[in-house]
Amino acid sequence: MKYACLKSIASYVPKRCVKNSEFEKTLDTTDEWIQKRTGIQTRYFASDEENTSDLGFQAAKLALDRSGLQASDIDLVIVATLSPDYLNMPSTACLISAKLGIRNKPAFDISTACSGFIYLLSLAKAFIESNTYNNILIIGAEKVSSVLDFTDRGTCVLFGDGAGAAVITPTTDKNHSILDVHISADGAYNDFLFTPRVTKKSEFIQGQSIPQCIQMKGNETFKLGVKTLISDVEEILQKNEILPSQVDFFIPHQANLRIISAVGEQLKFSSEQVVITVQKYGNTSAASIPMAMNDVYESGRLKSGNLILLDAFGGGVTWGSALLYFGG
Repeated sequence: MKYACLKSIASYVPKRCVKNSEFEKTLDTTDEWIQKRTGIQTRYFASDEENTSDLGFQAAKLALDRSGLQASDIDLVIVATLSPDYLNMPSTACLISAKLGIRNKPAFDISTACSGFIYLLSLAKAFIESNTYNNILIIGAEKVSSVLDFTDRGTCVLFGDGAGAAVITPTTDKNHSILDVHISADGAYNDFLFTPRVTKKSEFIQGQSIPQCIQMKGNETFKLGVKTLISDVEEILQKNEILPSQVDFFIPHQANLRIISAVGEQLKFSSEQVVITVQKYGNTSAASIPMAMNDVYESGRLKSGNLILLDAFGGGVTWGSALLYFGG
């Protein structure tokens, strides 16, 4: 039987590291306040000259190198992002494909916010197992700083820029495959986390401009996120008859240390199993999970055949989980 395999993982962060103390200059906040409520210590911001596609290109190039494949071997490129280079077209996937030298192959973006990488895994798994495509490049890339309101301390201190990429290939070995992926959404909660679109008709309301920046109902998002993440993990583990103790690495979306800790404790994962990188990168949305996975890989801890559990919750609202063996 033909399965989908996560063959390689890679990530990229821009050069500029932003400490919490930098926000103290312009906001009513402190390093202590940010760390206590989020666990974040630093994040990285891209320069004005860097776009989301530039970050994604760097991660994708490394993922290709690690996979042993050439750009010409890739049959499909899919990018998850909430901060594309352009509003609607061309897609960021098209731009990254061009930078990699991939020609005459399909490329498109998806918009599922922080759940983006898990949605990408679901698509790649379906395409490979249906014999539609063989080698697929998936990329979560974000320049979230481009859609932040730096006067809003409730959002601007939370996010960072970066990209993560993976090459998905066919395998006949189930012990190196993507076992299962769950994805879902509920648009009834669309106002929990969103970026308003400014149009000619709505640009000014009562004389005030509406910024095209991330807006969030923090408490509501926190509560729904914890509840949903726990339920989703329990469901995918039960369906596949896998115990938490059998998972080598639990890699949740890196949004908030309190959320990660609450979910990990409820599901009885040990500190050795739970991967935490939010303190270094902040919330990098669709890039969050592959960046965290790459950290484990580059530390030497992630080995071929390790069982990984992924879990994410994002604006939309969307969520998803995945069980996979690392095939690298």
